[in-house]
Amino acid sequence: MSKLRIAVNTRLLLKNKLEGIGWFTYESLKRIVTAHPEAEFIFIFDRRPDASFLFAPNVSARIIPPQARHPFLFYLWFNLSLPQLLRKIKPDLFLSPDGYNALPYKGKSLIVIHDLNFEHHPDDLPCLVRRYYRYFFPKFAAKATRIATVSEYSKSDIRQHYHIAPEKIDVVYDGVNEALKPLTQDECTQIREQLCQGDPFFVFIGSLHPRKNLAMLFRAFDHFRNTSNSRVCLVIAGAKKWWTRDIQHTYQQMQHRDDVIFTGRLSVSELNRVLGASLALVYISYFEGFGIPLLEAFACKVPVIASNITSLPEIAGDAAILVDPFNEADIATAMHQITDNEHIREQLIAKGTSRLASFSWERTASLLWDSMIKTIKHPDDGPKQQTA
Repeated sequence: MSKLRIAVNTRLLLKNKLEGIGWFTYESLKRIVTAHPEAEFIFIFDRRPDASFLFAPNVSARIIPPQARHPFLFYLWFNLSLPQLLRKIKPDLFLSPDGYNALPYKGKSLIVIHDLNFEHHPDDLPCLVRRYYRYFFPKFAAKATRIATVSEYSKSDIRQHYHIAPEKIDVVYDGVNEALKPLTQDECTQIREQLCQGDPFFVFIGSLHPRKNLAMLFRAFDHFRNTSNSRVCLVIAGAKKWWTRDIQHTYQQMQHRDDVIFTGRLSVSELNRVLGASLALVYISYFEGFGIPLLEAFACKVPVIASNITSLPEIAGDAAILVDPFNEADIATAMHQITDNEHIREQLIAKGTSRLASFSWERTASLLWDSMIKTIKHPDDGPKQQTA
């Protein structure tokens, strides 16, 4: 049997700029290529990659223009440059971890669609990006030989929106960075001194995107502080990539905005320190395909408050206080439970530790590899669509 040749869209492997899908790509691929030296992997970048992303001797890099960070450039890269390269190298499989596909390419493809937020909340995205996603992603899904996604919730969502037969969609849950560990009490005290003059704090982690529900988080924090005798801060850890007028207006109207601390983007070690020293993670997104920060909190032995909708109950199980993300009083009540009841905190930490055992990047890589092999063995050109 000839060596498998697998081409991979790795344009989101960016040094010191890995976010959700970038981390999925990094963590799963470095394990897959190491575990399968019998296969040849061709990583396809839109700029010169950092050498650390070429994980093993069976990986080679190809760079094709343009640098695809705008809908017009997406079109050029995925519809012209990428298909031309794929026709030249003739892989057994094209893997695309960010859900995009090369529509003119006739070979077998596996795409990973992480979520369909843009279908449910299109106004959260700039107009041109929104129009690109909503026009092309149904086509990407229909063209793919198989589809992988990161939760049963997202699988159901893809099936319903794009009428893809469920047996053509594989669930490959996300994992968590193994470097994240609990902190000592002395470390927690030191970090609280640095961030909040010694006061305890809640933390949010993620890009400051509308779907992360920051405006509601600010209102709920004000509600909590106005009904609490405790002096507690709120730390926001993430880049202001999608900071909107509504978020800005709500923040400016806060009574306790002086107790809101913005850290910006954090390295993994910095994230460990900030998350590990917190009272709890408050993650009240109104749409998530998975929710990696929940696992990060479990790994740091930190309690979790999370939304009771989309994928988050599936990931949290019984290891979080689940709240209505549109009800500030409900969120504030959960904050009171965390600050006022040590027994609840201890229960959540124990349940989070147990829940974490269900998720790892090793499992993700194994499931994604299984999906890749299914795709290569698939006799048809694409997934069968259900009748609407």
